[in-house]
Parts: sequence; C-alpha cells; structure tokens
Amino acid sequence: MDYKIIRLIDRPEIKEQAAQWFHEKWDIPLKAYMESMEDCLRGIKSVPQWYLAMEDNRIIGGLGVIENDFHDRKDLIPNICAVYVEEDKRCNGIAGALLNYVCVDMKEKGIDTLYLITEHASFYERYGWNFLCMAQGDGEPGMTRIYIHRE
Repeated sequence: MDYKIIRLIDRPEIKEQAAQWFHEKWDIPLKAYMESMEDCLRGIKSVPQWYLAMEDNRIIGGLGVIENDFHDRKDLIPNICAVYVEEDKRCNGIAGALLNYVCVDMKEKGIDTLYLITEHASFYERYGWNFLCMAQGDGEPGMTRIYIHRE
C-alpha cells in the first residue's frame, strides 16, 4: 500500500478537505475542526496540530493533537484526538504509523508526553501507549480510559 503521512501545516491547501473528512467521521461540528486547523496553520503554538494519511489525493486516515479531548482531566495535555482510518484501509498499520509519526513530530516541538482518551482496551498498547487512569468524558455517563505516551 502506497500512502504518505503529512502534516496539515505542510499542506494548508487541504484544510477544507481535512476538516470535512474529520467532521464526517466524528460528527463534531465542521466549524470546530476549521477553527482548530486555522489555529494550527497560524503556527503560533505547538498545539493544535493535524496529521493525515494520504493515498494520492484521498484521505485514508488522520488524527489531531489538541489541548483536551472532551474529558474532565484538564491537567492531562495535550491529547491525541479523532484517530480514524477508513474501513477499507484498516489492518495495514496506518493507525500505528500515524501515532508513531505524531509522537516523533511533537517531540521535535518539545512535547514528549501525549495523552489520549479511548474506549479501546488493548489497541494502543501495541504502539507504546500505557493505560494511565479513568476519566469522565464530557456528557458521558460512564468513565473512559486515558492512555499516556512518553517519547
């Protein structure tokens, strides 16, 4: 499979395509993605950042790095968010490649510890993430797992 991982900051012309893609996957308002991506492209701070796996001009996977991914542990920042790989491209290592890429890129920006919130119990351990604690997701009735990665 031939794909490339890109940083949105290196390809600002795909901002609208990327925001629409994430919106369709996660049902978070398009405006929220656009605002976060515009902040990323301003380049004032290390966070937020957005990353995409591209096969030609098709987005086949992506994720972001934001301050907080809708949970009550506001002290655990920044967070990986919106991890998604298209169903027809799963089980090809794309999610792992994206996770590894973002960890290295954020380390180069001076951020060596990242967090993520997930309902998956074992997926992220394959890529060097460790369970940290449970947290309350915004508007969620139950607790959700938080993982940590130190580069």
